[in-house]
Amino acid sequence: MDAYVSLARKNIEHYVRTGQMISLPLDLPEEMSHQRAGVFVSLHTKQHDLRGCIGTILPVRKNIAEEILYNSVAACSQDPRFPPVQEHELNNIVINVDVLTKPVLVKNKKELDPKRYGVIVSTTDGRSGLLLPDLDGVDTVEDQVSIAAQKGGIDLAHDHFTLYKFEVVRHE
Repeated sequence: MDAYVSLARKNIEHYVRTGQMISLPLDLPEEMSHQRAGVFVSLHTKQHDLRGCIGTILPVRKNIAEEILYNSVAACSQDPRFPPVQEHELNNIVINVDVLTKPVLVKNKKELDPKRYGVIVSTTDGRSGLLLPDLDGVDTVEDQVSIAAQKGGIDLAHDHFTLYKFEVVRHE
């Protein structure tokens, strides 16, 4: 199993059973303990239904491993769209960990590709919505931008907004 997903899974299983996060293992790959990046942890059922997804656009923790620990707990217990994951669900949960590159300003929508880039739609008053790349059912730039805007409460027809793109390394 991928080290990123393994760390998230061990942490989620421990948290659901005990209410506590695990300590960081000492045998992590170097990039997990020495690099910083935004990280999203996504939970799906084996039937491909979203079960939780929380992340950070930019790093807020000491390293990628800590981002995974905190965001995996948030994904299983604090996503406002879902009740907390229960112990009986653990065997039916599939986990993805996306490590984000730093967002880049988009000057023209032609720079976007929903299969390659994630998108952030943001306004000057602080509202923002993010959509990860390469999601089932999101095939056009218009769909991707629209969904991200909805997530941020942004009206594309009336609000002044800025677009950013980013890439991810997806761990499954």
